[in-house]
Order: sequence, then C-alpha cells, then structure tokens
Amino acid sequence: MLTAEAGIQRSFDELGTPLFDVTFCVFDLETTGASAADCLITEIGAVKMRGGEVLATFQSLVDPGKEIPAFITVLTGITTAMVVEAPPIEKVLPTFLEFLGDAVVVGHNIRFDLSFLNAASRRLDYPTPANRSVDTVALARRLVRAEVRDLTLKTLANHFRSPTPPIHRALDDARATAHVFHGLLERVGNLGVTALEDLLQLPTARGAPHYRKLRLTDGLPSKPGVYLFRGRNREVLYVGKAANLRTRVRSYFYGDERRSINDLLTQLVEVDHRVCANALEAELVELRLIDAHLPRYNRRSKPPRTTYYIRLSREPFPRLVLGRGPGDGALLGPFRSKQQGEQVMSALWDALPLRRCKGKAGSRGGACAASQMGLALCPCDGSLDSDRYRTVVAALFDGIERRPTTLLDPLAERMQRLAVEQRYEEAAWARDRHLALATAIERRRAWQALTAGGRIVLEGVDGDRIVVESGRLVVALAPGEPTGLPLDSPISPSTPLPMTVGEAEEARLIWKWMTSGSVVVVACTGTLCLPVTPVPVLRAA
Repeated sequence: MLTAEAGIQRSFDELGTPLFDVTFCVFDLETTGASAADCLITEIGAVKMRGGEVLATFQSLVDPGKEIPAFITVLTGITTAMVVEAPPIEKVLPTFLEFLGDAVVVGHNIRFDLSFLNAASRRLDYPTPANRSVDTVALARRLVRAEVRDLTLKTLANHFRSPTPPIHRALDDARATAHVFHGLLERVGNLGVTALEDLLQLPTARGAPHYRKLRLTDGLPSKPGVYLFRGRNREVLYVGKAANLRTRVRSYFYGDERRSINDLLTQLVEVDHRVCANALEAELVELRLIDAHLPRYNRRSKPPRTTYYIRLSREPFPRLVLGRGPGDGALLGPFRSKQQGEQVMSALWDALPLRRCKGKAGSRGGACAASQMGLALCPCDGSLDSDRYRTVVAALFDGIERRPTTLLDPLAERMQRLAVEQRYEEAAWARDRHLALATAIERRRAWQALTAGGRIVLEGVDGDRIVVESGRLVVALAPGEPTGLPLDSPISPSTPLPMTVGEAEEARLIWKWMTSGSVVVVACTGTLCLPVTPVPVLRAA
C-alpha cells in the first residue's frame, strides 16, 4: 500500500540491534612478539559487558612452551618463571572460546589480537571465530582525534579517566579498553548511532560535515520501501528504492565519495519514506514518484521529455517512420530516445526489404540507392508491384504480432555470417539490433497480455500478492492480507502500446516478476495469454 509511515513508533527489530542489548567481549592478549606467524600467546584477559554493566571477566596466563624474550618481560613484567606452571594454549583456548560465545569482540588495535587468536585456532584445528568486531582505535580516530595527542590506550584511558590504568597485562588492559569503549559509546549516541549495525559502519564513515545528518534516518525501519531526500523547502531532491530502508539510506553517510552524493547531502534537510509490501512495489512506487517529482539528482531514471514510436506511413507503399508520440497505428515503442528507436528501425530494415526512400511512387527516373543495392523494395522508379510489397508489410505485422522469428532469424543469420567472415564489429552491430528488436517485441507482448488480462491477482513464492489492472499496479499486499477489491471488474479499454515510458517500464517490471517462474496467477478477469511462438533469445555458442 502507498502509505506514509512517518510518526509511527518502530520496534527495535525494525530499527536494528540496539546497542544496550548487545553483548560485547573486550579482550586483550600478551604475546612473545609482534607476529602471529612465529610468536605465541602468553596471557589472555577479557571483560564481557552489556548495557554498560560488566557480566563476567576472564584471565589466564598461558605457557608458550618456550622462553619469553627479555624485552617482552621488560614491557609486560611476565617472566618465563611465571608461565612455567600455567596451562598451555591447548587448554586455555577452548575455555576462552566458550567464554567469548557469539559476543561482539572489542579491542584496542583489534586486528593484532585477532591475528593471534585466529592463528592459535587454526593450529589447534578450531574454526576461527566469526564474531563481529569493533576497534577502539578506529572509533577514537573518528570521534575524539582532535581532543587527544595520540590514540594509544594509555592516552585514551587518561582522557576518559579509566579507574584501571593499562600496564601491558591482559586483564588490566581489557578493563581499561572497556572503559574507553564505554566513553566512546556515549559519544556515538550524540551522532544518532543507536544500533550495532551503525556502530560497525562508523569507523569507515567519511564526509564529516554530513555525518551528523545521520539523525535524519532515526525513524527508518528495516523494511522494503522508497525513500525521498528533501531539501530546504521540502522539494524532493532524490528518490530511491531499498530492500532495507534503514540500511540503504544510512549507507550514504558511510563513505560514498561521489561528488553528486556530497552535493546531495549538503542540501539534505529531511528524509521521508514509504514502506512497501515487497521489493516489486518499491520499484514501481519509485518510478511513479520520480515521474511525479522529477528530482534533479535522479538523472538516470527521469522520464524523457519526448518519447518515440515506430509506425508505418499512410502511403500506398508504406515505410517505417520514427515519430514523437504514439499517434495512430504505432507498431513498437515507446523508446526513451531517438537513438533507441533508430536502432530498432535499422533492425527491421535488416530483416525485411521495407521501403526507405521518401519520394512518391514513380517520381524518379531510376531506382534509389537502397533499391539498387538490393536492400529495399522501393517504388521510386514506378516498377514495384503493389501486391509484392504487401507481402513484405504482411511479414512485418506477422513478425511483430505472431511469429517474431520472421524478423529475428535473418538478424541472427547475418550476425553469424559476419562473425565467420571475421567482420566482428559489424557482427556486434547485428547482435545489438537483434537484442533491441527482440526487447521491443517482448515489451509489446507483455503490455498487450497484461491489459487483456483485466484485473489480475499474482502471488509470489513468499505469499506476497499484487493486483494489476490495465498493465499497472493497483495494490501490493503482504502475505495473508485480503485484497479488499472486487475481482469481477470489467476490462477497461487499453491502447495497443503504452502511452508513456513510465507505463512501459512499470509493465516491464510487473511482467519480469510475473514470468520469473515463482509467481502464480490467483485470479484474472480477462484473457491472459501470449502468442504461441516465443521471442527468440541469442545465446552464446
């Protein structure tokens, strides 16, 4: 349903995992050196916490099975004599991994500690921990770099007034890190970061001038839908779709370096959204909103100012004409650009010897160039028989409406012949024309099938339903939600082709979903069918 969701209180599940509900395990290791490749663990210390409260602690010396270097003893105070009777890593590691569980691991320069933990796990045939991790160095760099002289644990512990100073012993350093981490969490709350998913993204966020605007996304749910970026006067700057509104919109603040995004965020004042029943509805609503608001940052999806259609001229020997608007007797379209229409028209010329010259029949003393080259049947010299030309026009209609192989097989044969002759550039042109014509015919078929079907109820594999009428979405429904619409409505008259690019694109998306193989037709008030001969698709040999 196309309903606004502003002002409705969201559940925590929709907003992400709240930080106060996450279990963190802050840990620190002491080792015999700096490289996990040839050095070993001598001590493990950890603090498990949730909601700012300490749940449990873990501490154990570890016997590395070799002498501890003197410089390590000077740094940590751990001597070889202290670890002689300590348990080896084979006994300590399983206990620590059980203590760790599925908590989010936190550490100061966490990659160093994780490298040793992972190396020990691999050496003892344990799976390496897959826990998500937070580095207090990266967080501090993002949050308090301007307030401290450096980012060492000692400096940060003093800055946040940790009651436990770091002394290069595992448990004390873990406690100091936990205090620093708690202080950093208070800072991220001021930036609007209240969920774990946002915290994990924060260290990589760039563009500090805009990051504080993350607060504009606080009310976004983790549901499919459409988001609207609005400017100072509530004008719509950009419209986008998302399978997860919260995740997608917040990603704009996590390091997108495109200049256009920076300009967009500079002007951003408000984020609006509409929750949709499924991803298909989100795509269709996005199309409609772009068409309605014409946002200046939606450069790709904006509807064109002019649409083009291919039709036959009203002459005794009709020729293909590419014109603006559908007019009467349009065969194919709409096309977003003149170039798209010209490509399809070239494909039709390659497939059939349709007239190309514009003069009246018999107005020239000789045949035109296309006729002389054997590319077209043209009446310019007055020698063309009208019955012969009618067979060409009949083949054109037959190819578009019933048997597309009539038009597409000659293009495929031409492409293969050119490839054998190693004329690869021309073969590529033939391939592109084949694709353009096949796409135009397929979209024409989809439009006519959908409009002839009247009111159609479709159900996806997840139970999502949509109701389509005249080739356009009427309503999208969550699993189990009743339609609330009569299913015996009369079939409204429709045009042979869509009147706008927006209508054509909406029908294309519905048809793509409908023919995906996992959608069933629940109800249909008209006749839903296609011609017997499918549109052929070129496949790699």
